[in-house]
Amino acid sequence: MRIGILGTGGVGRTLAGALSGRGHDVEMGSRDPEAALASTDVNQQTDTTLSGWHDSNAAVRVATFAEAAAHGEVLMLATAGDGSLAATAAAGDDLLDGKVLIDISNPLSWSDQGPSLTVMNTDSLAEQVQRQHPGAHVVKALNTVTASVMVDPSMLGGGDHTLPICGNDDDAKRQVTRWLGEWFGWRDVLDLGDLSGARATEAYLLFWIRLYQATGSPIVNTKVVRGRPGR
Repeated sequence: MRIGILGTGGVGRTLAGALSGRGHDVEMGSRDPEAALASTDVNQQTDTTLSGWHDSNAAVRVATFAEAAAHGEVLMLATAGDGSLAATAAAGDDLLDGKVLIDISNPLSWSDQGPSLTVMNTDSLAEQVQRQHPGAHVVKALNTVTASVMVDPSMLGGGDHTLPICGNDDDAKRQVTRWLGEWFGWRDVLDLGDLSGARATEAYLLFWIRLYQATGSPIVNTKVVRGRPGR
């Protein structure tokens, strides 16, 4: 499958490497590919520069946002939250229309007081992306776990933990659920309903950060256990 990933940070690289390693044709999008590849910044998640990562993942092309969007039969939004709308705008409606866009981004901001959300309560970043690109089929997924768990849920509890998703298009959610199982081995994918559910999954990141701090590990997630009322 041809997959376009918008974003070249740690999440984008982790997804691109895993998908390429499974035989998919992957392009990663950047605002300025040449500058990104020339950067000496070392990403914390991959412990390397983008060019150093690319040396080991040469099959993945680093392109512009529009080129990656044109390449992908399915798209993944893996930018930092404050760059998500600019990235999809650079890709353009024509290249997003009719495609499933898996939104992994989070509207997270850090200050001396700790983490906070730039979008919350009555809106979500995913809903903003959907409004900006009404022809795309936005599905919020994978934003509630760290990058390594995204691509290998078996590293935590044998894979017995829950991944919430949401979106306005039921067919798109069914496709994403199937892909998450086929690509990465996700077994417990929980549909939270329409895209307003992203208000909850994006806010959940604040709780996840506390779990990370309390356990000392980003390899952490939750399991939803279903019961019957009155029992």
